[in-house]
Amino acid sequence: MKNTGIIIFLFTATLFIAACDGNKATEENKKAAVTDTTKEKAVAVPAFDADSAYAYVAKQVAYGPRLPGSPAQTKCAAWMDEMLKKVCDTVYRQSVQVKGGDGKSLPCINLVGVINPHAADRILLLTHWDSRPWADEDTKDKDKPILAADDGGSGVGVLLELAAAIKAHHISPSLGIDILFTDVEDYGKSAWGEDSYCLGTQYWATHPHVPGYKATFGILLDMVGAHGAQFPMESFSMKYAGDIQQKVWQSAARAGYSSYFPYLPADEITDDHVPVNRLAGIKTIDIINLSADPEHPFAPHWHTHADVMAIIDKNTLKAVGQTLLQTIYEQSANDK
Repeated sequence: MKNTGIIIFLFTATLFIAACDGNKATEENKKAAVTDTTKEKAVAVPAFDADSAYAYVAKQVAYGPRLPGSPAQTKCAAWMDEMLKKVCDTVYRQSVQVKGGDGKSLPCINLVGVINPHAADRILLLTHWDSRPWADEDTKDKDKPILAADDGGSGVGVLLELAAAIKAHHISPSLGIDILFTDVEDYGKSAWGEDSYCLGTQYWATHPHVPGYKATFGILLDMVGAHGAQFPMESFSMKYAGDIQQKVWQSAARAGYSSYFPYLPADEITDDHVPVNRLAGIKTIDIINLSADPEHPFAPHWHTHADVMAIIDKNTLKAVGQTLLQTIYEQSANDK
């Protein structure tokens, strides 16, 4: 899926001190979350339909691996384009060529669904939709592509259903939502360097769908559908958009899903939010399933052939989707 900017924790006094500081910070974050939760006025938030989101994930997987230049890429992009047009005011399509870390020219299809296009206050929601061409973390068939139900499919499923909920339960016209589906995220390899990942997002960040595009903040979804998923506080998100990270985690608590969004620090992950922060200058966080083990931060199905529909959990989709709706409708209430 992607490289990690791994922080190597020394299992010495340094780890002990970091753990103590982390525990202290965690307790302070929890207290802040409780305080902010009590101050936040009650907001009517629609229910997120996890069954529908699950069906969207299954539809993508049914196309097979969504690889650059494959029939599945073309067919799935056309389907997503159709779905976005049903729930968004405007849809933009970027069909371009990007250069892979191996020097190959790769067809890349980015899609952007826009809600309330004239609103100045905007939230960018993004996820990648392509499949990894290699199962490099598996024990067999390492050179074959994965189906990417979670690492690719789950984020699209959540955002399509979220857009449907917004269409049925309008937000303030002063708040705009931009849903970005990025391609060719998972064609990278560590040996090729960090910039070999997130190629579609790198293109969009330097060639946005609207010249001069800016958003108030952004939220990236990655691997948000698996059984037992946990979404700790990824470190690049904390560095670039710590206030937004706090905002979303507090919304998760108000939505009743704090168990999925622990106030625990996690490693730096090279993901699509990095070029959005660095190249587009938009404060963006990453909601990503990570473990507490810095040596093995990703779930067991990551970059393997086990990334199939069997690992998708509607409860996890619900937790993420409802948290995003809580965040959006609270922002909408503030804009009225």
